[in-house]
Amino acid sequence: MTVSKDKGSAPTGLARLINAWRFSWQGLSAAYQQEAAFRQEVWVLLLAVPLAFLLSEVGLERALLIGSVLLVMVVELLNTALEAVVDRIGHERHELSGRAKDMGSAAVLLAIANALLIWGLLLF
Repeated sequence: MTVSKDKGSAPTGLARLINAWRFSWQGLSAAYQQEAAFRQEVWVLLLAVPLAFLLSEVGLERALLIGSVLLVMVVELLNTALEAVVDRIGHERHELSGRAKDMGSAAVLLAIANALLIWGLLLF
């Protein structure tokens, strides 16, 4: 992947949208291939979407059920990106690197707790 730093040659319009889509797809693909947690969350989403339609008749409830699982995936992607940047800087142990990774993991934990809370409150 090459990124042009020259603003004059940056794609615009449809070309920019196509590039953005391609880079996003590369990120999703890399996360699925490299991150077991993300793969698991994809499978949870694939189960959650039909379940949301089966278990709820209200659009807002469905949106909350599905959106809460999507939020977990978004936070997982951000955590994975954070970990990649920290690892790119260096593999030696550093208090701030450890703290950053722990906070990213805590964010994923809170997103999972949020999803469980939403599913629990709406379904039980």
